[in-house]
Amino acid sequence: MDKQQHHQLSLAKSSRQRCNEWIFRDVKSDITIEVNGGTFALHKFPLVSRSGRIRKLVAEHRDSDISRVELLNLPGGAETFELAAKFCYGINFEITSSNVAQLCCVSDYLEMTEEFSKDNLGSRAEEYLESIVCKNLEMCVEVLQQCENLLPLADELKIVSRCIDAIASKACAEQIASSFSRLEYSSSGRLHMNRQAKCDGDWWIEDLSVIRIDLYQRVMTAMKCRGVRPESIGASLVNYAQKELTKKSSLWNPSGHTKIDLLSTDHERLVVETIVSLLPVEKLAVPITFLFGLLRSAVMLDCSIACRLDLERRIGSQLDIATLDDLLIPSFRHAGDTLFDVDTVQRILVNFSQQDDSEDDMDDASVFESDSPHSPSQGALFKVSKLVDNYLAEIAPDANLKLAKFMAIAETLPTHARTIHDGLYRAIDIYLKAHQGLPDADKKKLCKLIDFQKLSQEAGAHAAQNERLPLQSIVQVLYFEQLRLRNALCCSYADDDRKPVNHQSWRISSSALSAAMSPKDNYASLRRENRELKLELARMRMRLNDLEKEHVCMKRDMAKSSSRKFMSSFTKKIGGLSLFGHSSSRGSSSPSRQSYRTDSKVIERTCASTD
Repeated sequence: MDKQQHHQLSLAKSSRQRCNEWIFRDVKSDITIEVNGGTFALHKFPLVSRSGRIRKLVAEHRDSDISRVELLNLPGGAETFELAAKFCYGINFEITSSNVAQLCCVSDYLEMTEEFSKDNLGSRAEEYLESIVCKNLEMCVEVLQQCENLLPLADELKIVSRCIDAIASKACAEQIASSFSRLEYSSSGRLHMNRQAKCDGDWWIEDLSVIRIDLYQRVMTAMKCRGVRPESIGASLVNYAQKELTKKSSLWNPSGHTKIDLLSTDHERLVVETIVSLLPVEKLAVPITFLFGLLRSAVMLDCSIACRLDLERRIGSQLDIATLDDLLIPSFRHAGDTLFDVDTVQRILVNFSQQDDSEDDMDDASVFESDSPHSPSQGALFKVSKLVDNYLAEIAPDANLKLAKFMAIAETLPTHARTIHDGLYRAIDIYLKAHQGLPDADKKKLCKLIDFQKLSQEAGAHAAQNERLPLQSIVQVLYFEQLRLRNALCCSYADDDRKPVNHQSWRISSSALSAAMSPKDNYASLRRENRELKLELARMRMRLNDLEKEHVCMKRDMAKSSSRKFMSSFTKKIGGLSLFGHSSSRGSSSPSRQSYRTDSKVIERTCASTD
């Protein structure tokens, strides 16, 4: 405050010195105006002719011949009063975006309106504001900056609201123009938006980062109402946060995590809470890394519970695109707590699970009729399950991490979220290694989270030799490894024997997997399994038809080849028998037909035996 008063006094002194240069030196001053510690030796007539407030003050003290007037809380201070006094004396000066807000306010304070003089200062400033400032976005931003020290009068005169509406309208118009410039025709002749082209309609983002947080909030709210794209709103929020939020290391004492610089902390807390309230409702409007950064700042600055819960809910709705570094939120509590904020991550996972369940409830029909083996929600579950397993492995070595918190994180996701339990087994093994004093009962409870049937061959081999696991868990691993080995041996048989075994083992594994899935996913899995069995049955029928056709052709070929060989040998034998005697034509033909019938019976028996 001392610096501010010293600055005002220096301004008043310089204004007084400049005032002596343009006032009438040949006419003695008859009134002295005091403004914020500064004095101006002026003349009544020029002031009274333009200012209604000074006219009333002089009229009220006409009998006492007032010669000294103090103007308390004059907006803009001595420097702005100097401009108003110049106007009263008819001295020209330039109205700009840097002084128009002060002139509007001081003209209202001094009542320099059309009622007391034509083309007074108030109308001149209003005209410049409407015709020049409100048509230029940069000027509106500059006027808003000047209004920061003129509230609430600037709000009452609607200077702030007019500038905000002008900024929102200008940004919306620029965005529409930029969208039209990115329209192009595809190869098929259709008009579409080229999203790869650079969007030039968001150049205003950098300009808005200089506004104070309360005015910035009003600008963003107006832009939302005007229909500015959520992506542009999000980009502006990210840019503003990067400008306003200082480095977090300056807020904390590294030795004891003690808060310092309370004024800066309060300002940054206000910035974080305001930005969170302005976040668009659409997903992916801001990067998830930015949301995690805001959450870290909210935890560090001890923001309101509503602010943190809102961030946790937004993060939970798109947790499937998060990374491990995002989840590693440091803990800013007492020294005996965990290294990372496990409770916050658990609430995020609960939000993700509830969001996933709510979406499933809304899309029951689509889930039950889905033919895809991996619906979007199921794919998100798989990604988050891997992320959670990696997170568990990262926090497991923490000596202060309690078993209940570790298990709470692992049990947050449904059982059907993990198709392979290698990551979970690795995290539990790290936890057991870091907490060797864990009782056997707790070890058994922890290992019940693992489905050893879902371990890969490498993980199963490691678990079978892991001395940190309870004996019961090792027995289960050996049992499932034996089943896996038996199935592998069965698969080494011939193709005809291998197919039934494969289908049987496939049905066993699929039924075990379906038992671990949710009812909706289980239903969809059974439908897919039924459809695949029908396809396999159709393939077997086609193969059977092909085999029958091949069999008929083979039978026909065998019959033809056998009949040719037999007739040639039979002709030779008949030729030899004709040397011993002669018969009539009827008698000679009878043995031939009889032998042919006998040969046909032999061929039929041969084909039957072949079948």
